[in-house]
Amino acid sequence: MLQHLPRLLEIWRICAAYRLDTLIPADAPVPLPVKLGLFILRIHPAWWSNPVLTTYDDGERLRLALQELGVLFIKLGQLLSTRADLLPPNWIAELSKLQDRVPPFESLLATQIVEQQLNAPLADIFSSFEQTPLAAASIAQVHTATLVDGREVIVKIVRPNLEQAISQDFAILKTASLWLEERTPAAAALHLHHVVCDYEQVLLSEIDLLQEAANTTRMRNNFPNSSLIYIPEVHHKWCRSQVMVAERIYGVPISDKKTFIEKGVNLQVLAEKGLTIFFTQVFNHNFFHADMHPGNIFVDISKPENPKYIALDCAIMGELSDTDHLTVARLMMAVMQHDFQQLINIAAQAGWIPPSTDTPALTREMRRLLSPMLQKSIAELDFAPILMDILEVARRYHLEIPPQLVLLLKTLVHVEGLGRELYPDLDIWSLGKPLLAQWLSTRLNPVESMKKLGQQTPAMVLGLAELPNLIYDSLRGLKQNNAWQEKQWRELQNLHYQLAQSRRQDWLAFLAVLTGAAGVSASDGLFALICAGLVVIAVIWRVLV
Repeated sequence: MLQHLPRLLEIWRICAAYRLDTLIPADAPVPLPVKLGLFILRIHPAWWSNPVLTTYDDGERLRLALQELGVLFIKLGQLLSTRADLLPPNWIAELSKLQDRVPPFESLLATQIVEQQLNAPLADIFSSFEQTPLAAASIAQVHTATLVDGREVIVKIVRPNLEQAISQDFAILKTASLWLEERTPAAAALHLHHVVCDYEQVLLSEIDLLQEAANTTRMRNNFPNSSLIYIPEVHHKWCRSQVMVAERIYGVPISDKKTFIEKGVNLQVLAEKGLTIFFTQVFNHNFFHADMHPGNIFVDISKPENPKYIALDCAIMGELSDTDHLTVARLMMAVMQHDFQQLINIAAQAGWIPPSTDTPALTREMRRLLSPMLQKSIAELDFAPILMDILEVARRYHLEIPPQLVLLLKTLVHVEGLGRELYPDLDIWSLGKPLLAQWLSTRLNPVESMKKLGQQTPAMVLGLAELPNLIYDSLRGLKQNNAWQEKQWRELQNLHYQLAQSRRQDWLAFLAVLTGAAGVSASDGLFALICAGLVVIAVIWRVLV
């Protein structure tokens, strides 16, 4: 942990400077570990010396703090900005600025990056290039330009030195996730460390604009001449790892409901199309946009009664394995049909439920949680508490939640938040059920299955040549299995010892912090300073050891 100390101290300073602890309502129930964290926050000199508390409102303080903390925290703010059901309107307005109004980097540096990446002067490629960015977000900023042939384009440029910042923050997250998995069943059931590692790769791939260019073209090809959505054309000739050139589009941001109302846009059609696009991407294509915050979604309102979505920023895309893909579809259909016994059976077949689980009790729990949800419109749904209740059930019954589903869950949160804002009376169940049923009937059609088997037959025949080698490798593996099991047993015993040692250290640190906090609150002067020092030493010792 020693290598993380500078970054941890920086996070401590920023959170203290913006006094983020004061954003928690005074009457809110706060667990003891959180109280200790708040106490540690308030002993930082920045908490006392920074006058920001009197110059900014709460939403602005939160937005500025997330902005200064960096990419991961800006992404969190973007997600929160879609949750008008969870945060006050002034907070939502401030957090929405993180979607495309993050402070840009210098235009001179932007042009240098473009010329270096394209290995040519700007004038050779563009007849005009706007120096002031059109938009700036956490990963990149966008400039408008015109190609020498007259086509209007946008030029997306990655912020410098992002990879190092992302890797540094994820190193801390990975250490923290391992620590939580060892101590909390909920984190272990969610495979939190695996989730963090997967998301690190997602974000690192987001800063590779060649990957985004490929994703955009693939998504564009999935919706040819669609009345639902338009995806801009990418000019691959001028795309590099840090620069992407694509068609410029004109539309209204999905968050601009006021303009939709003024122009007479049919919000019900718009909301239903959004849900149809989601189901189409997840089930028909198994390739879905997983970063659907309002800054990435625009609307073509040239036909107000039949509006069309415009999707930007296809850097973060989700795909499920073939097994998980079918499992998720069957689970959703079971929920829509109120068949909770079938829901549990499907999850058990997928290996998500331990064999010793009391399945009748689990079925009753899921019926209790999900039945009320299926009777409500999107305006009446309180998605966050439902999700937390489901995770609590997963913890109590030791359910195994595949980490591949996290991006899908994140996308669901975005879709639900956007739908709630556009058309609160949207009936997602009535609209989604026939779409899902149609996909399942096609997927499980015997004719389609035989056709797929026929396509795989040549590869299966060619694979027969490897059969003798596979048999030999299997027998050799069985022979080595006993030695491997003995090695694993020794490693498990060593891990058990390390966990016991770590828990003893946790208790020592906790008692030291508790004693120091009690001394600070019960006295003043030199003794209070000594107690505060004890708290700081205990925390630093536990972080470093």
